[in-house]
Amino acid sequence: MLQKKVLILIILAVIINFVFPSLSLTDIYKYVDREGILHLTNVPTDVDARYVLVLKEENVRSDSGPDAKLYDHLIIKAANKYNVDSALIKAIIKTESNFNPRAISPKGAQGLMQIMPATASYMEIQDSLHPENNIEGGVRYLRYLLNLFKGDLTLALAAYNAGEGAVARHNNSIPPYQETQIYIQRVLKHFKKYSNYNGKDGR
Repeated sequence: MLQKKVLILIILAVIINFVFPSLSLTDIYKYVDREGILHLTNVPTDVDARYVLVLKEENVRSDSGPDAKLYDHLIIKAANKYNVDSALIKAIIKTESNFNPRAISPKGAQGLMQIMPATASYMEIQDSLHPENNIEGGVRYLRYLLNLFKGDLTLALAAYNAGEGAVARHNNSIPPYQETQIYIQRVLKHFKKYSNYNGKDGR
């Protein structure tokens, strides 16, 4: 019965991709929680869940769409202020929220850069769902992580996803979380797409 439900949902996702390409989905993962409830997501967020890839992204959503360029002026502003590559910021936004400023994760991360409430408080972000506030705070936090890990982009991304404490607990290395490893791969993939990324320090 569960497999039948998954098949139906996959078929619906494929139909949406075909009929409404502007709403196209990225990779789709599933997991079943302890109560037997099926969860589907395009951004794995639960570090305790065992995700299974059920739908593979074939083509990345076109960057010529309005959503992809709508926040470029805010991205460039924050990039210049905090000396962070604008293509990296855009890659994180693409991965975190797919340019949806109202996105809220099951764990409470909010907005374009999916900022957790605790991080928002620490970064003094007044409204995480406000695009400019979200990007400003998210990039400020990213700059902090890049400095903390001495310019190591993969560790900064790991900390952005799993928390700096998780990276520290694993001897300043990428935590062995499937979600975090997938997250880093996706951000770097989008980063390369946006900038032909060859460097390491995110500047």
